[in-house]
Amino acid sequence: MRVRHPDGQVFTFDAGALCLELSSVTGGEGFRARFETLHTPADLARWAAASRLGVTEAEVTASDADLALVKRLREAVWGRAYALATGSLPDPRDAAVINEVAGGAPPVPRIGVDGAHTWRQPLTGAQLAAAIARDAVRTLTPPIAARVRMCGADNCALIYLDTSRPGRRRWCSMERCGNRAKVRGHRARHSDA
Repeated sequence: MRVRHPDGQVFTFDAGALCLELSSVTGGEGFRARFETLHTPADLARWAAASRLGVTEAEVTASDADLALVKRLREAVWGRAYALATGSLPDPRDAAVINEVAGGAPPVPRIGVDGAHTWRQPLTGAQLAAAIARDAVRTLTPPIAARVRMCGADNCALIYLDTSRPGRRRWCSMERCGNRAKVRGHRARHSDA
């Protein structure tokens, strides 16, 4: 997923899971409010088209109620993922929200006329929320939950699922935080010389 930071930099971020794509890059409450991208139902459709769902904006029909539901889910996913990534105690209310939304009707997969994977139309925002919540149940529970990480940079709070084989991913993106760490290390080594 291509992410545009408020400082103007655009970089590739692989959250590793649909639920973390939502909770990490669309903003949220508190310090994440400055990164908010979901202002209208059309923004939700735009995000869905950029996500790993494999839909187009035109295939998504979202209402203000759908947007509110997705934002409520986003906060619960963020809270649970943050607790896992930092080793803190998860709030049971986050799990309750995720479980509630996961009980909704998910998108219905179909085989298109051309044989490609598609979805029964219209694809609603509530169905998107159910799919995201079900992904959160899979991602934020053992054994997968052990690989939920936060970027190692001091000033970055992006959370991702470490899907690397050795499980040692440290940065949200090598284009952004990984590169900055390498540059700092290089400068530190050469300033000592």
